[in-house]
Amino acid sequence: MVKCRQIFHKILDVIYPPTCPLCDADVSRHGDLCDDCWTAINWIDGPKCSRCGYPFVSGYDFDDDTLCPVCAAGKNELDWIRSACVYDDASKQVMLPFKHCGKIKYYRFMANAMIWALRDVDVSDIDIIMPVPLAWRRLFHRGYNQAALLARPIAHAMGVKMDFDSVHRKYKPDMGHKNARQRAENIRGVFRVIHPDKIRGKHILLVDDVMTSGATFSELRRVLMRAGAASVAGVSFCRVVRGI
Repeated sequence: MVKCRQIFHKILDVIYPPTCPLCDADVSRHGDLCDDCWTAINWIDGPKCSRCGYPFVSGYDFDDDTLCPVCAAGKNELDWIRSACVYDDASKQVMLPFKHCGKIKYYRFMANAMIWALRDVDVSDIDIIMPVPLAWRRLFHRGYNQAALLARPIAHAMGVKMDFDSVHRKYKPDMGHKNARQRAENIRGVFRVIHPDKIRGKHILLVDDVMTSGATFSELRRVLMRAGAASVAGVSFCRVVRGI
């Protein structure tokens, strides 16, 4: 079976040679970025908060367990968070078409980057991979849940099952340019656990495309812990980085 799959992929590569999903340059594998597109993205690879993964200024000597001011003040309730890159002008060229324009082919390299971002955390106890739920109204309009597309390769790589239906999300308008406090207020109460028996005692990894203020992760973590989850962590493709 494995050999047949390998032969199939070789034939597919001949018929449809692998190209960079962003610029169509030749690459070695389907879903990979070319060197130019890869280096244009600000990957989070260096000193960062040991809990939330916030990138620190390079050139300073930080311990592996250094916390950012937010985590040191106890304002991050998730066990840990990791993100593959910074949300900036370069990553917007990936995020916005992926999220709003149906460029779902980007999910492969995005998910691979997120798996890479998990390299320094212990994921051995994770029981469930949970993409952040999308409200039915938005799912109908968009046609897909971008977080679910990213979560599937991560779950496959970790050998962990996915959970799509234990939590429902109520529709609310986009949070747009709201500040952190407004985002927290807007997201409050939108999630509801409908299958607590599948959540109770589980270590859960949340998956999302972008983390802005962390309000979505925090609210989802609140309802999951109230339903009996053992722990909740999070991973996103990119994150907004502001001065702290």
